[in-house]
Amino acid sequence: MAVTMAEIQKLRTMTGAGMMDCKNALAEADGDMEKAIELIRKRGQAIAAKRSDREASEGCVLAGIKDGFAAIIAVKCETDFVAKNADFVALAQMILDIALEQKPTTLDQLLSVAVDGRTIAELITERSGITGEKMELGYYEFVKGNTVVEYNHTGNKLSTIVAFEQANVERQVARDIAMQVASMNPISLTKDTVPEKVIAQELEIGRDKARQEGKPENMLDKIAQGRLQKFFQESTLMAQEFIKDNKITIEQYAKQNNAIPVDFKRVTLNQD
Repeated sequence: MAVTMAEIQKLRTMTGAGMMDCKNALAEADGDMEKAIELIRKRGQAIAAKRSDREASEGCVLAGIKDGFAAIIAVKCETDFVAKNADFVALAQMILDIALEQKPTTLDQLLSVAVDGRTIAELITERSGITGEKMELGYYEFVKGNTVVEYNHTGNKLSTIVAFEQANVERQVARDIAMQVASMNPISLTKDTVPEKVIAQELEIGRDKARQEGKPENMLDKIAQGRLQKFFQESTLMAQEFIKDNKITIEQYAKQNNAIPVDFKRVTLNQD
């Protein structure tokens, strides 16, 4: 049967699929809108299954805040061309908005949230069918605090969120610390929160390097401890030099401005 432009436009609005995909689905479904929607969904599932072993290294990273809750999501795809597509970015923004509203505690919980009868996981699969690329929700991180802040770097490939102990932290101060996290990629807040496994690894690296430099065996542990302290200064947020003023640390800047961070998250699709 003949398919009208109005029907094609309606199906496109409902599914986000391309014009030809909508036309073909309606023709195959003999004009049955529900059947056409199901055909488009199945096509997405087939493409997602076919490309499941492909690498999705591009995508869109977004962060946002709401009522003392901050979240980052990263929807991943195969190419930068798709990552910059307005519909793809809109899908990522919708998922972030849902995360801020629902406040799930795990990525799987976020994937299972239903939107108009379809889960987020199903929506991502459908978008995969439209673009022909593998897509996935690669990251979901969140923090909670009396003040929270987000930082989205230009290009939608890097975002950070930070939670603070104090309420009503000045926006620019909070943003400065979020930008510090983005720029310097700390692994923890302080040396006391660095995982023991990481400390053991750094000590072993320090001993091996000293040994290669020909240092005496009885001095290796002392040298390794010294290098561990340098690692703490460079890799823990509070001990890092402030990127806007290297004469002070982030801990000093935070205390000066009554803005003590208690948690942070950083997500990037760039190569650090």
